[in-house]
Amino acid sequence: MSDQTAANRILIKGGKVVNDDSMFEADVFIEEGVITQVGKDLLIPGGARVIDASQKLVIPGGIDTHTHFQMPFMGTVSVDDFYHGTKAALAGGTTMIIDFVIPQKGESLKGAFEKWRGWADPKVCCDYSFHVAVTWWNQQVKEEMEELTKDHGVNSFKMFMAYKDVMQLNDADLISVFRQCKEIGALPMVHAENGDIIADTIKQLKDLGITGPEGHAMSRPECVEAEAVTRASTIAQQVNSPVYIVHVMSKSAADAVVQARRRGVVIIGEPIAASLGVDGSHYKHQCWRHAAGYVLSPPLRDDTSTPGYLMDLLANGDLQLTGTDNCTFSSEQKALGKDDFSKIPNGVNGVEDRMSVVWEKGVASGKMDECRFVAVTSTNAARIFNMYPKKGRIAAGSDADIVVWDPEATRVISKDTHHHAVDFNIFEGMKVHGVPVFVLSQGQVVVDDCQVHVTQGSGRFVPRQPNAPHIYSVIHKRDTIRVPEAVEREPYKGSVCVVGDLQVAAQTTAHGQSTTPPIPSSASADDRPISRHGGRDLHQSGFNLAGTQVDDNIPKRSEKRILGPPGGKSSIIF
Repeated sequence: MSDQTAANRILIKGGKVVNDDSMFEADVFIEEGVITQVGKDLLIPGGARVIDASQKLVIPGGIDTHTHFQMPFMGTVSVDDFYHGTKAALAGGTTMIIDFVIPQKGESLKGAFEKWRGWADPKVCCDYSFHVAVTWWNQQVKEEMEELTKDHGVNSFKMFMAYKDVMQLNDADLISVFRQCKEIGALPMVHAENGDIIADTIKQLKDLGITGPEGHAMSRPECVEAEAVTRASTIAQQVNSPVYIVHVMSKSAADAVVQARRRGVVIIGEPIAASLGVDGSHYKHQCWRHAAGYVLSPPLRDDTSTPGYLMDLLANGDLQLTGTDNCTFSSEQKALGKDDFSKIPNGVNGVEDRMSVVWEKGVASGKMDECRFVAVTSTNAARIFNMYPKKGRIAAGSDADIVVWDPEATRVISKDTHHHAVDFNIFEGMKVHGVPVFVLSQGQVVVDDCQVHVTQGSGRFVPRQPNAPHIYSVIHKRDTIRVPEAVEREPYKGSVCVVGDLQVAAQTTAHGQSTTPPIPSSASADDRPISRHGGRDLHQSGFNLAGTQVDDNIPKRSEKRILGPPGGKSSIIF
């Protein structure tokens, strides 16, 4: 037996295996990057490394569905590149990330995808995949979406309802993209904010002299997020497509997701580590750098009960999974907006701390159990993006992306100890329970007794097939049973108005006589019909802004005192 073969064999012994649907005591044996046995009293070949998991949980590696590593944005590039970003992910127990390819308006989607692959492949330390953004729309984009899905393993496309004149799509284009996603079996994802309202509000705030980070939150209130969620879910319902709402940040937006689900919309809501762990009170901090460090879109909310509210919905299933929107910028980069909040690069950290924050705010607080924790940090993402059970499960045949998790250990989050390339951490000073003691990626130990040992470029691109059953089985069924049907009836044989000259067809009685006289399209105020009382017929008002009226040719009558008004004299004595 070679030393290399022995190194590729690992036995995790004495732990409690936790999947999204079960917990049980078992050993886990890994060989050549794949889980081959799960159970008790396993027959193990010699030479395997043994990891003691006593008093610890053995869980599937986390999947972060929302990162922006090395992203060009607002005139600069996020400092966590694909090396530092994936290293931080592994340090926190996340073994796969799904990043975003974001083409410029007019740029080829396929060309942008290949460019992003060129950035990522030499640097990633863990498995990864890509969503692709649709920032403009025409026939070329439609065809490239199909090609990316069929040939390049992309099964999700993101649209922006914000960032007017940069990435925002209008409703007509959103409908077209949703239809194309459904046609090719991809999942439409939406950044839900009303970009037109935001652009107008930014201008108003600047006119009032508001330039600090607090202006960012003021310009993007909850209502513009909730409105966009409702609009996106309505489009999805009409098209009969699924929809995925990225970074749910407010109570109102979360409620809109819940209401859409009650209507039967296949909608997925993704809160992020930031919205689950901190709130918008930081925008009022006296230190400009501190306040700017929390700027992201949609923003954190002033209501300090928002993180707990979102965690409640995540725990009970109304929200489905967690990402981070990890997009980090240094102090110098944030300072691009020192005199104008609309120029502060949007983005925060989260990929390293997501698992611990969700454990602290969810499990340690008694809001969710361990199985639900696994579901919202790993398994649901694997199902939704069609990677299950290779990802998101501890079972024979699954990839050996595994975390040995100590539920009782604690750590204090800090920029001084994290593995990001950024000089700020939005969770600074937060004490959290739940620590990844060992992390395995592709069967290799990359976190060994809390020490991080990664290899740049060792990660793999994971292609994802379309028509994820977890999403599209319901959609396809509805297509077969909800086919619109025409009503069979006798054809209409009556008269029809001639639209060209606005001639209204006469309504006729049973004897064939007209009940209303036709109104010529060229009728002036003098041509309008007179009532039988000699005055204007109020049902045929001849009001004319030019001043002429239908009864101008009738001499004015002299005053006449009405002694017996219609309805009779009043007997009331005043």
